[in-house]
Amino acid sequence: MTFSAAHSPAASPAASKATSEAASQTDPRRDRLTAWLGCHAGQYALDLATLAPASADASFRRYFRLASAGAHGATLIAVDAPPPEKSREFAQIAQWLEAAGVHVPRVLEADFDAGFMLVTDLGTAPYLKALQEAGPGARSRELMRDAIDALIRWQLSSRPGVLPDFDEAFMRREMELMPEWYLVRHLGRTVDEATRGVLDRTFALLVASARAQPQTFMLRDFMPRNLMIATPNPGVLDFQDAVHGPITYDVVSLLRDAFLSWDEAFELDCFAHYWERAKKAGLPVDADFGEFYRQLEWMGLQRHIKVLGLFCRINYRDAKPHYMADLPRFLAYASKVAHRYRPLAPFARLIDELQGSAVEVAYTF
Repeated sequence: MTFSAAHSPAASPAASKATSEAASQTDPRRDRLTAWLGCHAGQYALDLATLAPASADASFRRYFRLASAGAHGATLIAVDAPPPEKSREFAQIAQWLEAAGVHVPRVLEADFDAGFMLVTDLGTAPYLKALQEAGPGARSRELMRDAIDALIRWQLSSRPGVLPDFDEAFMRREMELMPEWYLVRHLGRTVDEATRGVLDRTFALLVASARAQPQTFMLRDFMPRNLMIATPNPGVLDFQDAVHGPITYDVVSLLRDAFLSWDEAFELDCFAHYWERAKKAGLPVDADFGEFYRQLEWMGLQRHIKVLGLFCRINYRDAKPHYMADLPRFLAYASKVAHRYRPLAPFARLIDELQGSAVEVAYTF
């Protein structure tokens, strides 16, 4: 659930009304959302004329910001999450995160069957923009440490049997997106027996490493695009897909992101901060930082393999091409990790070959 992009504040009533009237001719779900909001307009002092897009994401969810004169803030967020998008899960996990001391949107009203929610607004100051502007300096370090401390609070609240398990079948389904959508659909490459063998052996290594780690609550999309500068800091978004899984997953997602990359010195500083704070808090991270770092890198590789396929699927199936520009970033992440570890050498050679092939493919932007 992402409504964090630095969009403009709600437009003027006249402009918003004109936009709304134009949209209603071709957007029946927005009409239904507006009608549903009208049922709650009095309670929350909503100005329906100010309803304007806040953002959209890689799913079919959409977010709208509208003015409110009520007690929950000057603006609120209306969520259009057509089933089977996970509105119920969002509301439940939001309660658990809040109980763990993590700042998240509060669900004020919901019609889960329709896929509508009204939630509090965490503002228009996204982590991503601030980090891009600050670079790897003191300000970025401060923001990352706030995010890491929030993650640790969430992990400390972990208990088994509450969230779905990020198990072997789950991980393998994710990684199979790469051969299906990146290799075959995007590159037009046949997955021959040799390639399939490399993939299978690599996937088995990554699954075994992930399953051997301590398992905690895991947000799955804990990255700067889903964090807001807020009080208390950070505000956390996009958590309806949370699971119970490897302890390193979220911290590597935070630093090895789709939208910006860090130099290794900055990464190591943040990873060491997490490791030290997690140990002090009593989380079961590996006592050897070298082994912890190996686990973290292999966990990140599992995610990057998934993302290579996922971004291609979003492009070709869902007609959302803007994620394709980040494919080279994820190939670079995968290459760097695979070249570091002898058991991953066959996959490193495959990635080298794919990087050569990728430059010949015309991306569909």
